[in-house]
Amino acid sequence: MVCSPMLIKRSILQRLVDGSATLAFRRWRKPTVRAGGRLATELGVLAIDAIDRVDDDALSEESARQAGFESLAELQGLLRADGDLYRIRLRYVGPDPRVSLRDSDQLDAVDLQGVVERLDAMDRHGAWVRPTLALIEGYPGRPAPDLAAELGREAKQFKANVRRLKALGLTESLEVGYRLSPRGGVVLAALKQRP
Repeated sequence: MVCSPMLIKRSILQRLVDGSATLAFRRWRKPTVRAGGRLATELGVLAIDAIDRVDDDALSEESARQAGFESLAELQGLLRADGDLYRIRLRYVGPDPRVSLRDSDQLDAVDLQGVVERLDAMDRHGAWVRPTLALIEGYPGRPAPDLAAELGREAKQFKANVRRLKALGLTESLEVGYRLSPRGGVVLAALKQRP
């Protein structure tokens, strides 16, 4: 299972990818990831090898360095104040397969039809795919809450929908907002030609 519910700063991601960091710490009421799962990040896929609930004394200068921070104070400054403390063991397993997928814009008729059918299935309980792709095309880099408001949707649901499009290689996350991938541009053009 590849998911993206745990945000990690890019500087920490780089250390996880090169192996100089192997841990993350979070305070949660309930963990949002599970051991054995995987995280798709902007720099690649991370395996979640273990999640352990720990006491605050598990935080030390050494564990902060293992989590990619320069100091314990820096790590503590980013932890939420409430919730149980969890130590997550992470390992880089390879590039995100969505990256090569989103750059593959040479879809033959069969591939394009397959993507369109998946999008039609997503729209089965209310058409959101085409308006979302069109809005991202028109406003690349615009903050997600602004885009959600344009469609009269809550930001949380809008972001979840964009993650579904991203899993198909149709969108890319930017520092702020999104943009269509080359594959997304081809698919949206095909959707616009439909009645």
